[in-house]
Amino acid sequence: MSAADCHCAHAECGGCRHRGIPYAEQLAIKEAAFRRALDEKGIVPQEMLGIAGSPRAFAYRNKMEYTFGDEYKGGPLTLGMHRRKRFMSVLTTDRCRLVDADFNRVLDAALRFSLERGYAAYNKKTHLGLLRNLVVRKGVRTGQLLINLVTSSQGDIDGRAFAETLLSLATEGRVTGILHSVNDNPADFVRGEERRLLFGDEYYMEEIMGLSFKVSAFSFFQTNVEAAEALYETALAWISDIAEKTVFDLYCGAGTVTQAAAARGAGLAVGIEIVPEAVAAARENAERNGLKNCRFLEGDVLAALAEAGERPDVIVLDPPRAGVHPKALRRILDRRAQTIVYISCNPNSLADNLASMREHYEVKRVRAFDNFPFTDHTEAVALLERI
Repeated sequence: MSAADCHCAHAECGGCRHRGIPYAEQLAIKEAAFRRALDEKGIVPQEMLGIAGSPRAFAYRNKMEYTFGDEYKGGPLTLGMHRRKRFMSVLTTDRCRLVDADFNRVLDAALRFSLERGYAAYNKKTHLGLLRNLVVRKGVRTGQLLINLVTSSQGDIDGRAFAETLLSLATEGRVTGILHSVNDNPADFVRGEERRLLFGDEYYMEEIMGLSFKVSAFSFFQTNVEAAEALYETALAWISDIAEKTVFDLYCGAGTVTQAAAARGAGLAVGIEIVPEAVAAARENAERNGLKNCRFLEGDVLAALAEAGERPDVIVLDPPRAGVHPKALRRILDRRAQTIVYISCNPNSLADNLASMREHYEVKRVRAFDNFPFTDHTEAVALLERI
C-alpha cells in the first residue's frame, strides 16, 4: 500500500493521525512505540511477538458517532468529525474511508434532510440548538444498520420524514432500526435520556467467534469486529487446557470473551462489568447462545471480586484505557489465579500494571494488535503465569 493509496479527502479531520502513511510503515511505528512502553518499565517478556495488522485497513469501523455543528462560526450546518485541534469546528466527513460506504450515504442523507428543514446545531458553549449527534452502527457479519439521531429537547424533529428519508436510500446493508434520542445533558457525551423508535428495532445483530450478539443503540461492542476476533482468539488460545477451568473475565463489557470461554468448555466463566446495560445485554446474549456455564456480576471489579465465591484458575483483564486501578489490582492479585490474560487498549497503562505485578507473575508472552489503522491506538494481549 503506497502513500497515494492512503489518501484522505478530509485532511483537516482529527480522526486519523497516520493518514498518508503506507500501512506497513504504520505497523512499524506502532510496534516500535509499543516496545518502548514496555522497555521504559523494564518489562521483558519471554516471548515478544510482532504486531498483528488489521484484516482491513479501510472500512473497518462498525460504529461512528458523528457531531452536528459548523466548520466556522455562523457557517452552514455540517455533520461529521471535529477538526484537528479545533474542537468547535466540525467537518462534514462524507467521504471517510475508515467506514463502510453505507455510513457515508446515511450521513449525507441526514445532513441534507436537516438542511432542508432549517434545523440548527446544538452549540456546546451556549447549550442552545437542536441537533447533537448521528450514531450509525452496522453488523459486519449481518449487514444490519442501526441509526440513532440524537437531539436536545429544544425543538421538534419530523421523525416520520427522517425515517422515510433513510429507508429510501440505496444502502448495501438493511436498515433494521431508526431511533430518535433526546439528550439535554450539557456534557459532550453521546447518550439518550429519552428514546423514540421511529422504525424497526432498537438493536442490530452481530456475529463474532461463532456466537450471536444483540447490540443496542448505546451498548458497547468492539468497533473493528474482524480484528477484535483475531485478538480474542489469540487471548483464549493462550489459555492452556481451558476445559473445566473457572475463568473470571473482568471489565467484560458485553461479555464477548466470557461467552467465548464458556463456549470453549470452561467449567464456569464469570463476567464482571460495572455498566448495567452491558450486563443485561450479556445475560440476554448468553441465553440466546445457549450457554449455561457462564454468569455475569454487575458492579465495580473491586467490590464484585469480593462477592464472587469461586476461586478462578484464569483471570482475563480487559480494562479501560487507564488500566486497572491499584486497589483493584491488589484484589486481583489476592485471588492468586495461576494464569492472567491481560487485554489492553493502552500500551502505557499495560506496562504500568505489568510492572506492579512482576513480583507475583512472570510475563510469558506479549503481542500487539492494530485494531484501528490510521489512528495512533494500539491494543495488545499479554500472558502471565504465577511465579
